[in-house]
Amino acid sequence: MASATTRAKATDLHQIGEVAELVGLSLRTVRYYEEVGLLSAPARTEGGFRLYGCEHIDQLLLIKRMKPLGFSIEEMRAVFDARETLAHSTSARKRAEASEALEGFAELASDRCRDLRERLRDGERFARQIRGEAQSGN
Repeated sequence: MASATTRAKATDLHQIGEVAELVGLSLRTVRYYEEVGLLSAPARTEGGFRLYGCEHIDQLLLIKRMKPLGFSIEEMRAVFDARETLAHSTSARKRAEASEALEGFAELASDRCRDLRERLRDGERFARQIRGEAQSGN
């Protein structure tokens, strides 16, 4: 199955409803991420309608990956800033700092994944326990 960005051509611009559907978020959530500065400002039509490109879709998909891991808005912003620095800075020092920051966030994500796996195991044990109790009561 093609990802949202491969379905949208690089030159395509999409209205907010299309983008929300492509990435699986509500219109309100897309607007929120724009308001808090996580999503770069989209172009606008003469009538004021937002027009989002592939870079916006990529940003939203990355946010969707970070959100279940409990990343705060500030942490998400720091991830975006570090990625931007790596992509565009010519300063070796700034690139090294950005790379180090991303390594830290990767470790944080790994730690949170471990925690989520443990919580999932606990939840599965609970479900089996309750199912067993329900079946033994019949």
